Amino acid sequence: MAKITKEMALRYHSEGRPGKIEVVPTKPYRTQTDLSLAYSPGVAEPCLEIQKNPDDAYKYTDKGNLVAVISNGTAVLGLGDIGAVSGKPVMEGKGLLFKIYGGIDVFDIEINEKDPEKFIQAVKAIAPTFGGINLEDIKAPECFEIERRLKEELDIPVMHDDQHGTAIISAAGLINALQVNGKNINDVKIVVNGAGAAAISCTKLYVALGARKENIVMLDSKGVIRADRTDLNAQKKEFATTRTDITTLEEAVKGADVFLGLSKGNVLSQDMVRSMAKDPIVFALANPVPEITYEEAMASRPDVLMSTGRSDYPNQINNVIGFPYIFRGALDVAATAINEEMKLAAVYAIADLAKQPVPDIVNEVYHVSNFTFGPNYFIPKPVDPRLITEVSTAVAKAAIKSGVARKTITDWDGYKQRLNQLMGYESKLSRQLNDFARRSPQRVVFAEGIHPNMMKAAIEAKNEGICYPILLGNTEKINKIAEELELNLDGIEIINLRADREADRRERYAKILTEKRQRQGMTFQEANDKMFDRNYFGMMMVETGDADAFITGVYTRYRDTIQIAKDVIGIREGYSHFGTMHILNSDKGTFFLADTLINRHPDVDALVDTAKLAADTVKFFNKKPVVAMLSYSNFGADTDGTPATVHKAVEIVHEQRPDLDIDGEMQVNFAIDDQLRDRTFPFNRLKGKVVNTLIFPNLGSANTSYKMLAAMNNNVELIGPIQMGLNKPIHFIDFESSVNDIVNIVAVAVIDAIVEKSKK
Repeated sequence: MAKITKEMALRYHSEGRPGKIEVVPTKPYRTQTDLSLAYSPGVAEPCLEIQKNPDDAYKYTDKGNLVAVISNGTAVLGLGDIGAVSGKPVMEGKGLLFKIYGGIDVFDIEINEKDPEKFIQAVKAIAPTFGGINLEDIKAPECFEIERRLKEELDIPVMHDDQHGTAIISAAGLINALQVNGKNINDVKIVVNGAGAAAISCTKLYVALGARKENIVMLDSKGVIRADRTDLNAQKKEFATTRTDITTLEEAVKGADVFLGLSKGNVLSQDMVRSMAKDPIVFALANPVPEITYEEAMASRPDVLMSTGRSDYPNQINNVIGFPYIFRGALDVAATAINEEMKLAAVYAIADLAKQPVPDIVNEVYHVSNFTFGPNYFIPKPVDPRLITEVSTAVAKAAIKSGVARKTITDWDGYKQRLNQLMGYESKLSRQLNDFARRSPQRVVFAEGIHPNMMKAAIEAKNEGICYPILLGNTEKINKIAEELELNLDGIEIINLRADREADRRERYAKILTEKRQRQGMTFQEANDKMFDRNYFGMMMVETGDADAFITGVYTRYRDTIQIAKDVIGIREGYSHFGTMHILNSDKGTFFLADTLINRHPDVDALVDTAKLAADTVKFFNKKPVVAMLSYSNFGADTDGTPATVHKAVEIVHEQRPDLDIDGEMQVNFAIDDQLRDRTFPFNRLKGKVVNTLIFPNLGSANTSYKMLAAMNNNVELIGPIQMGLNKPIHFIDFESSVNDIVNIVAVAVIDAIVEKSKK
């Protein structure tokens, strides 16, 4: 992790627009009608409905997706009592995390009031605005009373994250760490160094999970919290030990199974760790310097299971793993509270998630081959996209079951899908593709069987029930790489196309190809030599029916693969060209872009073929194509070069496909903005229609456009490239394709194969 300097931090917060968050309208506001609906007089109608039924605020306003992050600045991070306004950057940061991880809107509220009663009254007065309240950075012991009162007196979820966030995440980590070292929470001896809000809450939750109070020793700045001390508040008294033989951390930690540190840095020595029981668990969570560094703890003894609050070490206990998803689940059922049942549901959901196979996106972010449940991975990573579905669903279910939900969810699969769509982790279209492919899985050949992403995609596609994968490549190499990456290839066929046992098949394929290409000068010997090439061999598998679809592109130059596809598979009858398309899912809708890969400098005939193939492909995805052919001019304004080529292509398509909604040439802004297009060019053939298919004038513009759109917007999902125009399901991928990208193409290839078979 890069070292964060003062200058970097100040520049980050001040450059451009100051701060980290903004308010963005969610409804149209361009016209006078829009503004009249947004404010006066239209706004009166929802106001009157809410007056009749206050719960309608969840229907007509953002209340159901709005959380207040509220602080008085008395315990800000590791900075202490720095005041309300000084803590504002932290509260804005918390708002940013709510949004990017949970899709939740936030107003940060800094209240300049240290008196608990006055603070409570201020929060109660503004509570009608919000669907939930996240209390933040309020010092102990006042925070306990503030949270208790607000939970009792408000009918929306209230949670002090400094208490419960750390408790929930560390409890999930403790469950799993104990499973790794084979110990039982009922029996382990626990030392808690720190007695603030987080430490008290963690300890209470551990007890709820089965830890026994007589096995817990807690320390504050004055030493062991013993029953014979006279300076204890009510929270500390609950965990005062009756033992009189210990007063210091060094004495308390001897023979302990678990150390939980929520205190200050460098207070736990290597000798203290060595004095702990076998297979000790050390959670050193002081911020920013832990009670003992990861390196020191691991050097002290090899059997230690270690967690810190830092992202650059294994098993980070980070509140962001919990609070966005806890509030997400609570908001989605309009819960009146976040209760103990909901917290425990979050604990078990987080713990269970760490035991499941880790998504490729997580491995990519942390630059590792594969996370596997064990000593170095018993807590999910904050970037894990499954957290929103697993934790939010568990919390929502617990809210319903415990009776604090105003709304009930019955379609849990649909709910999870909506959560993924909310965060851009999957689109409705990609889910539909996978669901359709799953109905009739096909045999799919993966050309580059030794590539890790190809292997992972094959495994995921098999596990999803999308296809029966076949990996091409050296069997020993594939198995060795799979072993190194801890990948399970059970049920996946591997074909070493160069092995002696495949000689007969190579010869059979060569004879078929020779017969097909003999009038183009191909000899049997030449064809036989080509069968040692994975693309020729794999495509011949599809051509002969030994497989149903073929995926290639990680290692191969497109130019070479394109020619092989023409030689082996051939272009669909009635066409002279084939091409590719990318599907772009965005908040503006779904767009089909062509040609993004094959035809570099298309002439009129190539553009005509691309337009017709694109229209057919859009229909393949159950959409009605509305096609704009793009250029840098509009409708004949420029009569030379590319505009003239596109203009002529449009004329020909109009003649050949008079039923097709297509027009151009036009600039992309007129294609996308139908009102602008229809107002400026009322004669256009797309009048009143919304364009969903864009045909670019050349490969450079198409390829650049889709990559730029993807790079500039994290919420854009791309599926492609999707092959259009070959006789069989041969599909290409980009060399930078992720596992998810490949799986999406596999689903398309399977559907392509299903449709191809249905024609026979």
